[in-house]
Amino acid sequence: MRFSFLFVLLFVSQLAFPQLSRDQFSKLESALGDQSFFSGHLTGFMLYDLDSQQVLFEKNSQIRFVPASTTKLWTLFASILILQDSTQTLRYVTSGDTIKIWGSGDPSWKYKEFIQPDFQKLLSPYSVVQFSDANQVSPGFGYGWQWDDYYYDYSAERSSLPIYGNLVEVRKVGNQPTVFPLLFQSAIRMTTKPIKELERDFHSNTFSYNPATFLGREKYIPFLTQPDLLVQLAAEATGKKWIYSTESLPENHQVFRGSPLFPLLKEMMLESDNFIAEQLLFMISDRLFQELDTERAIEYILKTHLSDLPDQPKWVDGSGLSRHNLFTPRSMITLFDKIYRFLPENQLYELLPTGGKTGTLKNSYQAATPYVFAKTGTMANNHSLVGIIKTKSGKVYGMAFMNSNYPYSASTVRKEMEKVLVMVRDML
Repeated sequence: MRFSFLFVLLFVSQLAFPQLSRDQFSKLESALGDQSFFSGHLTGFMLYDLDSQQVLFEKNSQIRFVPASTTKLWTLFASILILQDSTQTLRYVTSGDTIKIWGSGDPSWKYKEFIQPDFQKLLSPYSVVQFSDANQVSPGFGYGWQWDDYYYDYSAERSSLPIYGNLVEVRKVGNQPTVFPLLFQSAIRMTTKPIKELERDFHSNTFSYNPATFLGREKYIPFLTQPDLLVQLAAEATGKKWIYSTESLPENHQVFRGSPLFPLLKEMMLESDNFIAEQLLFMISDRLFQELDTERAIEYILKTHLSDLPDQPKWVDGSGLSRHNLFTPRSMITLFDKIYRFLPENQLYELLPTGGKTGTLKNSYQAATPYVFAKTGTMANNHSLVGIIKTKSGKVYGMAFMNSNYPYSASTVRKEMEKVLVMVRDML
C-alpha cells in the first residue's frame, strides 16, 4: 500500500510540474553545450513554463550579462506600475498673467505621431510662460553611455520638457541639407572634411557638411539641450512668450497629465526607442518624488516591486544604452513572469515584437505561424532575446537567451539562436 501511494504521488507530481524528457534535455544540452556554436562565447539561457511557473531548462542562468535594449522590459514594468494610463507632462503654478511650469519628462510633444498634450488649453489664459528645469537631477546623458554616440538619433539627450524628441530633422535638397526646426538652419557650416552626413559639433549646436560627399542618409541628429534653446523653440510652437527661470518647484502646485501612455510603451517596445525609455524613467521619478532622478527611481523600484529577484541586478538607465547594466537570465525571467501576470494578454502581445511580423523582429524568426514574441537587445558583442516562445502544441513558455563577448556579427548569433528556438518550438 505504501509503495502504491508513493507511485501515485510521483505520477501526480509529474503531471503538476512538467519536465523535459531525457531526449529533450539532451538536445538542448547539445545545442548549447561545449561542442556547440555557443561554447565560443558567454551564453545564458533559461526556458520557463509560464503556467506551472517551473524552470524546464537553464544554462548559465546565474551569470550577469550586458542586456542592451532588453533593459526596456524593466522600464516597461516600472511604467505600468507607476504611471498607469497617461503621461506626466507638467507641474505648474499660476500668478496673474504668468504660468510657471516644471517639466515632468513627457517625450510626446511634437515627437513622432503621438497624441499631443493640450498645451493650447493649458496656456491660453496666460501671456507669459516661465519655465524652470530646477527639478531635473539627472543629466542629459545616462551613466555609461558612449560619448561618440552623441550625434546618432538613438542617443538623444534626456530633458525635463523635450520638444521634437530633442532631434533635428535633416532633409537632402540637391547636395545640401535643410533642417527642421528652421532655427538650426543658420547654424549649418560647410567643410572640406571627408564626412558623408551632417554632423553636429560635440560642444555646440553647430552643424557641418561637405557638399561634395553629403549623402543625407541620417534623417535625425540630436541637438544639444539648453534651457535658452527650449524657450525659443517652445515660444515658436505655442505663440507665447517663454522665459527661463531657475526657481524651485513649490510644495503647492498643480499637475497636468497629458497623453495616453500605451502608445509610448508600444513605440518603445516595438521600435526600441531609447529616448522614450529614458523619458519614461523621468516621468516615473517625477510621479514618485517630484524630481527627475533616474537613479532614485530605479532604486525605489528594485527595493519595492522587485525585491524578490534571484540575483541583484545592476540597472542604471531606461534604454539599455549603458554597458553598466547587468542582468542574469533568471532575473530576466522573474521580471517577465511579473509582466506576464500583470498585463492583459492582448496588450502584452501588442507590446512585444513578433517574429517575422512587427518591430525589431520583423525580419527575424520568420514562420507561417509566429512563434517568438520578445524584446531584443543588441550592442557591439552583446545580443539578447527575452519574452515568449509558442510551441507547436500551443503552449507558451518564457525564455531568456543572452549572449556576450562574441567576436562576430549579431546576425550570426541570431541565426544560431533561431536554430535552438525552432528546436524548442517543434519538440514541445
